[in-house]
Amino acid sequence: MIDALTLAVGVTALALAAWCGFAFSRDQSTKDWHFIGMAVVSVLAVAQLVVGVVRLAGGDKPGQGTAIFLAYLIGSAAAVPAAGFMSLAERTRWGSATVAAGGVILAVLEVRLYDIWGG
Repeated sequence: MIDALTLAVGVTALALAAWCGFAFSRDQSTKDWHFIGMAVVSVLAVAQLVVGVVRLAGGDKPGQGTAIFLAYLIGSAAAVPAAGFMSLAERTRWGSATVAAGGVILAVLEVRLYDIWGG
């Protein structure tokens, strides 16, 4: 994997989590700006998915198995969009909390992806 991309996804996910956590603390729901932030994080996660699949197709092998690597890779690409859709259903401060949790989950998944790849 590309370590810089993994780091970028993790850092932006934590920044999104902090931003939405701040909105939660101010009793605000997710706004359009939050969805733009979610889109940025999601684009990075999808780029990581594409890079991971290309590296696998090129013959590189993760240290702990291809199936588990693909499962974490797909899960990391889906974490923030799933939280975003759930926040649309809950248009209160708890929608912001859901996105904040999704950002933290994505950051943890990034650490695990790094470990699985052999970092």
